[in-house]
Amino acid sequence: MSKQVAVILSGCGVQDGSEIYETTLTLLRLDQLGIGYRCFAPDIDQSDVIDHRSGEAVEERRSVLVESARLARGEISPLAELEADEFDAVILPGGFGAAKNLSNFAEAGADMVIHEGLVDVLGEFHEDRKPIGLMCIAPVMVPRLLGPGIAVTIGHDPGVAGAISSMGGLHRSCGVEDIVVDFEHRVVTTPAYMIATRLGEAATGIFKLVDRIDELMDL
Repeated sequence: MSKQVAVILSGCGVQDGSEIYETTLTLLRLDQLGIGYRCFAPDIDQSDVIDHRSGEAVEERRSVLVESARLARGEISPLAELEADEFDAVILPGGFGAAKNLSNFAEAGADMVIHEGLVDVLGEFHEDRKPIGLMCIAPVMVPRLLGPGIAVTIGHDPGVAGAISSMGGLHRSCGVEDIVVDFEHRVVTTPAYMIATRLGEAATGIFKLVDRIDELMDL
């Protein structure tokens, strides 16, 4: 039986959901490695809806689960159905949905609250010592999700790095094509589009993250 990875999405589109390139590159690398995956997203309304052409908010309601289904080609399940014991690892792509829908970091900063269902299921993965990968802005949630003292990266943004430190996390500066691995806690992070300027740059770091998650599943 092949390894199985849960991929948690937060909508569709960098400004109000999951970053599309990051999600696609994650799924591509999993497939290239022969690793099975299944996508999940919370069954809630988005915090806001952004016109990705103008960058302006629009008066519209959209479902995080329904929008995430666009990225998963319809093959997606509610986050409430994710059972950690059915998977060997979990990966969270970035995009502002992580800071708006999976948490309210975009609004509250270091005082953020994480979606309760995400805290519960990520806690199970962590307790079972199953590898956890996060990219782009998603690593900012780690101190609230998994506890203090875990090394992560979002690149080198001083404001976000400071928020991670103020919550008890350990931020490590990192280039776009590299990863930070906390071997003790089995957490792998990469900056991706926090600093990427080209698709190829993001791909290098994301592929390294997925490769390391693959290695950790064997340990």
